Amino acid sequence: MDHDKKIMLVAQKEASTDEPGVNDLFTVGTVASILQMLKLPDGTVKVLVEGLQRARISALSDNGEHFSAKAEYLDSPAIDEREQEVLVRTAISQFEGYIKLNKKIPPEVLTSLNSIDDPARLADTIAAHMPLKLADKQSVLEMSDVNERLEYLMAMMESEIDLLQVEKRIRNRVKKQMEKSQREYYLNEQMKAIQKELGEMDDAPDENEALKRKIDAAKMPKEAKEKAEAELQKLKMMSPMSAEATVVRGYIDWMVQVPWNARSKVKKRPASGAGNPRYRPLRSGTRQRSYP
Repeated sequence: MDHDKKIMLVAQKEASTDEPGVNDLFTVGTVASILQMLKLPDGTVKVLVEGLQRARISALSDNGEHFSAKAEYLDSPAIDEREQEVLVRTAISQFEGYIKLNKKIPPEVLTSLNSIDDPARLADTIAAHMPLKLADKQSVLEMSDVNERLEYLMAMMESEIDLLQVEKRIRNRVKKQMEKSQREYYLNEQMKAIQKELGEMDDAPDENEALKRKIDAAKMPKEAKEKAEAELQKLKMMSPMSAEATVVRGYIDWMVQVPWNARSKVKKRPASGAGNPRYRPLRSGTRQRSYP
């Protein structure tokens, strides 16, 4: 490292491992060039590096203070340039849609992306701005085929776009519900203020509360209770002296007086026969006569 200032960078399989061993590291990583080293007061070293090329570790040994490795560069296989051109265009277009939904990524990223001519670098830049899990990032790193890498990232972007669209729909639905609640609250408060100015609210709150208690005590079926509460909500928005308020109030009074859970016994009487005094048995040759 002191001679050519190059270092092999690989990820840990488990980030929670404090002192990783040889078997705790991935074998595919990046050969990087050290641009700057800075020793901090606490003894740690801060290093600025520039990634150069993908590589696979062929031999790795633990020397106690650091690891020593032999690595082989991963060469990109021959590709269909026409297919790659289509993939690049599609990936940029898809990433543009992803940026519009994901507010965490600044729009300037798309501008810098359009200036990248190297498809491999383009794919790696897209991957760097996506919320991929460690296993997914490692999969992208291990793909030496640029076309395969672009296709993989496009599939990941499509999945993320679907999730962001669902999130947006939920957010809009919640926003509309909040706006509706705020609007209803504002109108209700406005109506109360108007009624207060007209001097018509002396008994309305107490009356509405009394109706609410009656609705709760009536033990109505679910559908009936929802209807009664909806009518009460309308009544609160009306002027107590209006004709419509009188009608609604009367309707609610009727609903709370209905014996929703009462049961009564019904005595059945025979429609005809010996048990009915209005009918008598007929003899042959006689006519039927009804007795009052």
